[in-house]
Order: sequence, then structure tokens, then C-alpha cells
Amino acid sequence: MIGTAAVLGVAAAALTMVLTPGPNMMYLVSRTVSQGRRAGFVSLAGVAVGFAVYLAAATAGITAVFAVVPGLYLALKLAGAAYLCWLAWKALRPGGVSAFAPAELPADPARRLFTMGLVTNLLNPKIAIMYMALIPQFVVPAAGSVWLQSLSLGAVQIAVALTVNALIVVSAGAVATFLGGRPLWLRAQRYVTGTVLGAMAALVATDRARPLPA
Repeated sequence: MIGTAAVLGVAAAALTMVLTPGPNMMYLVSRTVSQGRRAGFVSLAGVAVGFAVYLAAATAGITAVFAVVPGLYLALKLAGAAYLCWLAWKALRPGGVSAFAPAELPADPARRLFTMGLVTNLLNPKIAIMYMALIPQFVVPAAGSVWLQSLSLGAVQIAVALTVNALIVVSAGAVATFLGGRPLWLRAQRYVTGTVLGAMAALVATDRARPLPA
């Protein structure tokens, strides 16, 4: 139903996005460092449900509304860019803290960890763009059912994202310990993250891609 090129294309795009510092990564790392791996995996479960919500919306054709109402898509895109700018400022501002820096955060219960993971993913502009503008470009109507292709390609994205995020949760503690004894590395990581987030904000704001109709 879907070609190898489409699978590889979506997998490569998903890998690039998940490896780029963003809201999901920052939330998972901060919770894992402060509360341990269990909290990180509970948060990741919420992120996974967020992916499922986007996939269901894309498969049902709900995201096609943005193709019909371009102004709504533009508003969402600019809001996402502003959110990324805010995250970049938090990392780069004087006194900013790296996501890997040990911090005294309140120990949230599992329900709150799950909910925050879900909300963080639903408000993640990277994921919105992936499902509204990128994945539809790999769907070929002549190849068969559009909704089944969307479902399959979305499943590829989710598999890649959850695998990498699970590895991030597993390794976050070790990375935090390594960076904790090296303040210069911790500062460099903060500057790199802030710069990448700022660049992503600019790309999101200036991107001319548009969601495609189902």
C-alpha cells in the first residue's frame, strides 16, 4: 500500500525532528532527571497518546480543515513559532538552566505526569507540522486508500519517535550526571539547545508548506 521511499522519508523526517531539542525532549528529560526513569516513562506514555490523537485526526481528515481555512493554519504556525522562541529564550537568557541540570521539582503523581506529557505533545508545533504538512506529501491517492496510507505512515513516525524518546529517558540520568560535573559542558548544551530552538522558530514562521487536503 505504501512504498519504501515513503516509509524511509517519513522515518528520516521523524528521526530528525525527535533528535532536535523541543518541548517533548525538554519535558521528558527534566522529569526523568528530577523524579527518575519511572516518571520519565509515565510522561512518555502521555506523549504517546498525544501522537495517537494527532494520528487519529489526520486519518479522519480533520487536519484537512487547515487546507480549507489557511488563516487558521497560519495562526497555529505562528503560535508554535512563538512558543519555540519562548523556549529558546528560557535556555539562552542570563541565569537560564539546562534541561539536564539537576533541579528540585515537586514530585508529581503519575496522573499529572501523564497529563503533562499528553498536553506538551498536543501543543508541540513540530508534531502539528509533521501531521498537517509533511506526512500528507508522502500519501499517493493512486496507491490506494488515503486513510490507510496516512495511518501506516503515522505509525512509522510514532514508532521512531517513541523509540528515540525511550532511549532519551533511559540515558537522561547518566547524561545529567556527566554534565553535572562539567559546568562548561552544561552551559554549552544550554546554548546549543537555545540556538536550535530559535532556528526552528524561524523555520516554522517562514515555512511556506501548507497542509494538503485529504
